[in-house]
Order: sequence, then C-alpha cells, then structure tokens
Amino acid sequence: MTEHDRKRSRHPSRSPSYKSESHNRKRRSRSPSNSHHRRRSKFPERNQPPPLLVRKPVTFSSYADTPELSPKVKILCQIVSTSDAGSVERVLDDTGIRVSQGDVEDVLKLSYGSPGPAVKFFRWSGHQLVDKHSPYAWNLVVDMLGKNGLFDAMWDAIKSMKAEALVSLATFASVFSSYVTADRVKEAIMTFEVMNQYGVSRNIGALNSLLSAICRDGKTADAVDFLRIAKDKISPDADTYAILLEGLENERDAFAAKKFFNEMVTEIGWDPRNVPAYNSYLNTLLKGPDGRREAIRAFESLCDKRCFPGTSFLKAALDECLKCDDSKRAIILWEEMVGRNVCTPDTNMYNSMISLHCQNNNSEMARRLMDEMVFKGAFPDSQTYNILLRFFINAKKLQDATMIFTEMVKNEFIPSQSNCLAALKTSIDLGDPYVAIKIWKCMLENYDSDLEETGNMLIVGLRDLNKIPEAVKYAEALIERGIKLNSSTLSKLKQSLVKQRKAVVYDELLKKWKTR
Repeated sequence: MTEHDRKRSRHPSRSPSYKSESHNRKRRSRSPSNSHHRRRSKFPERNQPPPLLVRKPVTFSSYADTPELSPKVKILCQIVSTSDAGSVERVLDDTGIRVSQGDVEDVLKLSYGSPGPAVKFFRWSGHQLVDKHSPYAWNLVVDMLGKNGLFDAMWDAIKSMKAEALVSLATFASVFSSYVTADRVKEAIMTFEVMNQYGVSRNIGALNSLLSAICRDGKTADAVDFLRIAKDKISPDADTYAILLEGLENERDAFAAKKFFNEMVTEIGWDPRNVPAYNSYLNTLLKGPDGRREAIRAFESLCDKRCFPGTSFLKAALDECLKCDDSKRAIILWEEMVGRNVCTPDTNMYNSMISLHCQNNNSEMARRLMDEMVFKGAFPDSQTYNILLRFFINAKKLQDATMIFTEMVKNEFIPSQSNCLAALKTSIDLGDPYVAIKIWKCMLENYDSDLEETGNMLIVGLRDLNKIPEAVKYAEALIERGIKLNSSTLSKLKQSLVKQRKAVVYDELLKKWKTR
C-alpha cells in the first residue's frame, strides 16, 4: 500500500465484553448481513453475489511468527490458538493472568486464525478491565470476524459498539474491506448506505474509504459505477479521483483512465497538489499501447498547467526510455522534473540517465551527472561505476576507465567480472600491462571462481608485451592457486623462454604444472 493509500484509509482504529448473546439477538437492527431486514439497494448491481460465500485463501499473522513478544502475551496467544471456544475461558481463568488494554490488543492482532476462541478471550478479558476495552480492540474484533467471513457475528459486535458510542469510520473501513475481499461488493455498498444509523456520517471520507476498498481488490469498474450515482449527494474531491485512477493504473485500463481523467479535470479543475492522481494517470498511459509517446505527450500538457506527477512516474518513464534508447524524451522528463526541483531523483534514476547518455556516446554528460548526484542526496553505487567503466572500456578510453576503476575500488565497490575481463583485455591491447596487473589483483581479491580465462589472458598478454618475467611469475601464481593454466598458454611461454635461452625456467614451470 502506498503512503497515499495509508492516508486515505486507515486500518481499524484502536474492546467491554460483548453484551450477552440473548441481549444481542433482541437488539438486532438492519444490516447487510441480516437477510430478513434487507432492502433493495438504490445502487445498480454489476454482479450478483454468489449464493454461497467463496472466500479467497487468507494467511493471518501468528504469534509464532512474531519475535520478542512479552511472556504474558505469548502465553495468552498460545491458549487462544490451541483451545476450542468452549474451553478457552476456563483455561484462561486457570492461569490467573491479569491483562491490560494493550495486552488485549496484542493478542487479538495475532489471533485472526482462531476467531471463535479470540472472541471468547475478548469477552473474558473485558471482565478484568476497569476502563473497558479500547476502541482499537473493538475494531480488531470487527475486522477479525469480517476477514473470517463471520458477518452476522461482526454485525453483533458493531451493534454492541454502537451502544458504547464506539463506532467510527475506521470500523466501517474494516467492514468495507471484508465484504469486498469476500467478493460481496453489493453488501459493502449497502453498508455504506446504513452507516449513518450507527452514528457515522456518509461524507466524502466514508465514500473514499469504500471506493479505496473496492479498488484495492481489483474491482475499479464497480467503484466507478457506484461513484456515478453517489456523487449526486456527495461531491467527489481530489482524493476520490486519485483513488480511482490508482485502481485503473493497477488494472492497466488506459482507455478508462483517459475518460476518467478528463472527467476529473472538468469536475474539480487543475490542482498542482493532486500529485497522486497525475502520477497514476501517466503511469497507466505508460503501460498502454504506444505508452511511452502517449505518456510524454500527456506529461507535457500537465507541465503547461504547472501540474506534475510524482517520483514513481519519473522512474518508470526513465526505465522505458532506457529500454528503447530514447534519450530525447528522457531529457525532456529530466529537465522538467529534476531541473525544476519538482522531485529529487534517487541513485537508480541517475543510473538510468547515465546509462542513456553512455548509449548515446555522451560521456561528458554521463560523468557530469555522476559528479552532480551527490549534491542531490544520491550517491554512486556499484551499478553507477560499472555503467561508466563498461562505456569507457568499449570506447577504448583506457585513461578514463582507469580513473573510474581506481575511484570505484577506493570507494569499496567491486567491478563486475565481465567488466574486469573486458578492462584487462583492453589494457593489454593498448599496451598497458600495469593496468592489466592491477585489474587481475582486484579480481583475485574479490572473486574465487571463473578466473581461468582472465588469468590465461593476462599471462599471454604479458608475454606478448615482452614482459616475460612477469608472465612467468603470474603463471606460477596461477598454478599455486589451483587455477588451470592452459597448455596453449604454456606453449607460448615456452617459445619465448627458449628464444631468450631460459629453457631451465620453462622446465621448472612445466614441472610445477605437471605436479598440479
């Protein structure tokens, strides 16, 4: 869930024992779960709910997965999870444990997998608490029952909460989520209709909470249909459109996103603060047909209105530009978003731009970005250095490559093996054995496999550059380390040593080679 989602829709807020079961039966009021009190919804139905509840598999957190629990809470969780509903209160009595509101909340949060015993624990603990249960504990019970599909019991709990004036929007946010997750969107909408009977206003916050629950479960079309009718009584705000556009983004529905975005602009106008909506809209276009070009065109239109998306769009768009080697559009994005300080790029974004400039042979700009990024709070990482190192190696710019290599190692980043191999080959080809040796030593310090090809290349290269003593030295080191010295490499060394009348050196080397 994004931070924007968390601001829009909080988990149930922060339990008194239940009233007696007979008391609750007498006080039943209309709710979506009581079929004999149901009335026809004035909202259209997209899909009839199935006659039987078919729940999606749900995995709940358990105390066994939670380290550092207090001994008391751990014991209570163990009792709740291993006792049946009929015996759990007796087992709890036998412990002599006294609980606080916080203890109750901690146990309930980790007991979703045992709703029956957990509710009995809730009732049992209520007899101990002078200040009664907290609103959070009540809402945990409501959420637990809903997430387990126990909707009648859930409504009984809500009615008990009503008697204590504890029902809040957070309570209904949980109910919306539980119904939608159970593929019962109709009941979620009916819950919205009756929530004012429980002392909670059907305002824009409540509407957005419902829409968010529907969209999070991949049913954005249902949310859009409901909004068409609900907005006759409740005016949508920027959050409303952001919620639905984010849902359309998750469902990759570019056609619907365009239509809905135009409706948003007509209804509430342009607002630079509505970043989440613009972000989701452009991300949706980016994922659609001809997405990169279409998203950049829409982005430029937004810029003309001084309205900008968020960082996630910039990152996704840069990635797309990198895949397509589209430096032109990447530069447009970068200048508008980073140049105007609309957002602060991270290291990955800098890496994308550096890579693009390298692909377009613009080494000056690539290096400038690397120097600039630290002033923006982003720091070069292994990928940054490896991108530039590879570029300079391929361009045969050995001096630049050596500078990057030295700086990289100094900052404790390791060049990739492929870059080391390429750099060593380039240094040999350009006649610089000392750089080649430096790279080889780095490889030996950081890698312990796949060294055969590079090691033999170094030895042959040193021999070709007439560095025979160095070639013999590293050949012996290769043998001692158990790295295979190829017979072809040995044969080339023999030719050079015999030519220099140093056959005895070759004989010693051959002897070591054979004993290995």
